[in-house]
Amino acid sequence: MDLLEDVRHREFPVPDDPWVLKQTWSDLLFAHWPIARDRLREVVPSFLTLDLFANEAWLSVTPFRLSNVSPRGIPALPVISAFDEINVRTYVVKDGIPGIYFFSLDANSTAAVAGASTLFHLPYFVADIRTGEERGRLLFRSRRSRGGAEFEARYAPVGGLFEATRGSLEYFLTERYCLYTQDSSANAYRVDIHHGPWQLHPAEADISVNSMVDAAGLRLPAMAPLLHYARRLDVVTWSPRLLR
Repeated sequence: MDLLEDVRHREFPVPDDPWVLKQTWSDLLFAHWPIARDRLREVVPSFLTLDLFANEAWLSVTPFRLSNVSPRGIPALPVISAFDEINVRTYVVKDGIPGIYFFSLDANSTAAVAGASTLFHLPYFVADIRTGEERGRLLFRSRRSRGGAEFEARYAPVGGLFEATRGSLEYFLTERYCLYTQDSSANAYRVDIHHGPWQLHPAEADISVNSMVDAAGLRLPAMAPLLHYARRLDVVTWSPRLLR
């Protein structure tokens, strides 16, 4: 099945114009925490409304691997099309369309950081990221080159595979098909994406270091995160759309 033929899980249509970038996400950990709404409101741009689930705001940290990253019609090049990344994000809505707002995206590819920062107006940072496997768990270590934000975790899937049910917290946190951002002149944009429904596992994780959220000016609650794991997801992305 063509990726764009499966839209049953979306809450709004895919764009009519052609996508511009494809990529594959692998070995992704979702670590979700509820977060204080008042402080979150202070650091999210005013053109966005906080998206709440049961009157609660959420923030997520997501380490993962990217591969097959290439513009439409151009083959993926091994040197620049695969790298590791970790994101800090929250959940927002604009004009009735739910999406994601990124506080940071750290990657161990200078080319990816430069390209995504310029073309998609995203807050990317260069980081030293090391990945591997340790006693049957995935190992992910990241340290931002400037500012020193760090993350270290060992994680693995546990339990069976499932798709999130519409209306559930898992659906709210994962099934998002656009992101919102703004450029240095405070012009606001929406970037649409598409992929099949997330194939999720419950997960376990030992997060030994996490100053990614502190670097965004936020503080996590003293509680264990809600954890999910996804093995692989193919994704396409559209060009940023200027919001009026």
